[in-house]
Amino acid sequence: MIYTELVMIVMGISLVLYTLLGGADFGAGIIELFIGDKANSTVSRAMAPVWEANHMWLIIAVVILFNGFPKAYTVLSTNLHIPVLLFLVAIILRGTAFTFRHYDAYQDGSQKLYSYIFRFSSIMAVFFLGVTVSAFFSGTIPIDMSGGFAHLYIFPWLNYFNLFVGVFMVVLSAYIGAAFLLGEVKTTAEYRTLEKFCVFLFLATVVLGLFVFLIAYNDNLVFFNLFLSNPFSITFVVIATLLIPLVFWLIKKKQIWGLRFMVGIQIVLILAGWFVIQWPNLVFYADGSVLSMYDAAGPEITMKILFVALAVGVVVIFPGLWYLFRVFKGN
Repeated sequence: MIYTELVMIVMGISLVLYTLLGGADFGAGIIELFIGDKANSTVSRAMAPVWEANHMWLIIAVVILFNGFPKAYTVLSTNLHIPVLLFLVAIILRGTAFTFRHYDAYQDGSQKLYSYIFRFSSIMAVFFLGVTVSAFFSGTIPIDMSGGFAHLYIFPWLNYFNLFVGVFMVVLSAYIGAAFLLGEVKTTAEYRTLEKFCVFLFLATVVLGLFVFLIAYNDNLVFFNLFLSNPFSITFVVIATLLIPLVFWLIKKKQIWGLRFMVGIQIVLILAGWFVIQWPNLVFYADGSVLSMYDAAGPEITMKILFVALAVGVVVIFPGLWYLFRVFKGN
């Protein structure tokens, strides 16, 4: 049982890192859509050395789910296969367009097309990632697989709550991207433009977060009741809220690394508030039953081997990542 919990913690850490690092990359593409072509060079300079490495965290989470919690993976690959497919298509389009735009030797009209694909696929990817993840705890997935196509594969994710979570994730990623990009701009004018956009995105994130809770309350979803009944989740959200003035001060004073650290703390607190609500359950079904991580876990020997493999991977991955960022982002 201890290995099941340890593996789940590693998967949670992977999701946090993907939200932070991958979210910053997705957010950069979203910001481009609103700021325009003048942000292209800044985004490319920030993303080019490291963007591919960030998907590693998502791959780790999926591998853990597939090998360690096959029953939960079944839900992901059946009831939620449509948003997952759209998410993967968006990642492919986004990566392809960014590569062609950044490394193409010929600068012609195709660059504009690549930029549009990169920007809109960034929104598409984050949106469907949010929709997919929220479906696990929204209580809309049917446990009875005898229904029709819409009942099994459309309604579990196509509802107001999941769609609003998707929109929330888009704005949250744009906020993370703006906060990280502030350290990449070269002129005061660029900084001022991005500064205003960062503040606006943060306020929009707060408003959309409140809408998510209101929809959960209106639809009487289990998510809302679990949040109110858990003192840790409330505490984490309160602390993240109290950090708002400090974030604004760091933006104003151009304390880039302090800002990045504080934004990271806020994201960790928000996700920790979700994790404590979710623990130890993986899926909330429409009939009120749940699939816990203990019920979904593979055999104990499988969990032990999986944890050992993850531990060995950490020894290899983190020094490599440190070297990657040290080489390309050290200055």
